[in-house]
Parts: sequence; C-alpha cells; structure tokens
Amino acid sequence: MSLAADTRRAVDAHPFLHTALRAGVVNYTAAARFLAVDGEADAVATALRRYADELEALDSDDRTVRVRMQSGVGPVNDPDEAILAVGSTLLGTGGDSSAYTAIVATGEVDARAVSTALAALSIADIEVVAAGFEPETLVVAVERLDGANAVRAIEGVLETALE
Repeated sequence: MSLAADTRRAVDAHPFLHTALRAGVVNYTAAARFLAVDGEADAVATALRRYADELEALDSDDRTVRVRMQSGVGPVNDPDEAILAVGSTLLGTGGDSSAYTAIVATGEVDARAVSTALAALSIADIEVVAAGFEPETLVVAVERLDGANAVRAIEGVLETALE
C-alpha cells in the first residue's frame, strides 16, 4: 500500500483529524508525527496536505434548533410516559425518582449535530446518563444539577453546526 493510502487510512481512523483537515486548521508536521504511518514525517505531511486538498471544505451552517430543558426526569415503567428509551431503560417524568434532567433539541437535528452536542457536553465535563435521537429530535439525560449548563453547551454548538 502507498504512503498516501496509509496516511488517508490513518486520518480516517481519527475523525477529529479528518474534521480538522476539512476545516483547514491542521499543523501538518505535527499531525504527521501524531499518526502511526511508516514514512518520513515530511512525506506524511505532504500526503496530509494533498488529502486535505481533496476533501470538501468544512463550512458552518445556521440551523433552526430549539433547545429546552425538562426537569424531574427519572426511570419509568410505562413506555407511554417515556421521553427517552435506550435499550430497556425508560426515562420520563412520571417515575418515582427524578434524579435527571432531559435536554430536548428539536428542529434541524441530524447525526452530525448529535455528535457535536455530545462532544460539547464532554468538553464541559457534563456526564451523559443516556441519549437518543431521531431525525429532528435529540434527547440527552444528564444529572439534575447539570441541566442548565447542558442546555447552554448544546445551544452553543447547535446554533451553528458544521456541514
């Protein structure tokens, strides 16, 4: 396999680096040292530059998304009361315990927006208890006291999501 193909495969194994290449914010020499590609760093950096040139540029796109907080969320038994179901876990507002807050985003929500929202929560050091989405809706459950910070984090990144 060629150095260029090895470099592409290594980049694709690190989605953050792929995104950074598309955004044009990569130090190619540093990225070449980071990747586990057999070859001289300068040659890998050149392969990275060429790969970046082939990728579609990353642009921001204003989205229409409404983010709200639903307090008093906990385990429920009745699927009709659930606002979030993941596996056998049902979370809603009718349960005995209300240890969580649900953040509900509706509108132009897709997998990329969900990924960005979850990354923002991770950066903010907010633990996600459960999450699920379908086209146009994202629900994330966090600890009760993290709700307001989670809303701000998700609103901040979903206002302008990357395309």
